[in-house]
Amino acid sequence: MNNTSDQILYTLKSRGPQGAQVVAEACGLSAMGARKQLLALEGAGLVASHEEAHGVGRPARLWQLTEAGHARFPDRHGELAVQLIAQVSALLGPQALQALINQRQSDAQAAYEAGLAGAKTLAQRVQGLARKRAEEGYMARAEREGKAWLLIEDHCPICAAASSCQGFCQSELELFQNCLGDSVTVERSEHLLAGARRCVYRIRPA
Repeated sequence: MNNTSDQILYTLKSRGPQGAQVVAEACGLSAMGARKQLLALEGAGLVASHEEAHGVGRPARLWQLTEAGHARFPDRHGELAVQLIAQVSALLGPQALQALINQRQSDAQAAYEAGLAGAKTLAQRVQGLARKRAEEGYMARAEREGKAWLLIEDHCPICAAASSCQGFCQSELELFQNCLGDSVTVERSEHLLAGARRCVYRIRPA
């Protein structure tokens, strides 16, 4: 795959379904060039399109990643993690699996808190947390929403492990709450495993 195709896939992964014009602007292409690339990716089974009505006028054609397109963004753990989770639970019991999840959460919290040590404001802490998550492959970013902040993760590098044991997802929600402190509330407003295209956490003053 060439660099332009990679750019298009990244744009659709990080922004969700988009029209060809938006893809063109994001990737520095002409509208015709973007449509040509999108059709080639559609032929390869990596993207698909659908029409969506927006008020009066012709429906807009939006492009999005297929399952094969999402698979181009690697899962850090994959099949091995799923097998290990099943084996730990079967051989040692669910308590042992929960102990492993708790230890992972504790280790991550120590690393995140060290990285946030100089952050004083909520904005600095959320932005610092987003940077740490981005370094780990979550394609994370922080966005302001009124008095709240959104921690947006466009990719989940441990999706296979989380799908097989949703204790990982609950652990991450607790992890963010612990790192950001009691002065805020953290809630998951979009969840990849619940059918959303990404995970989003809303962080607001308590």
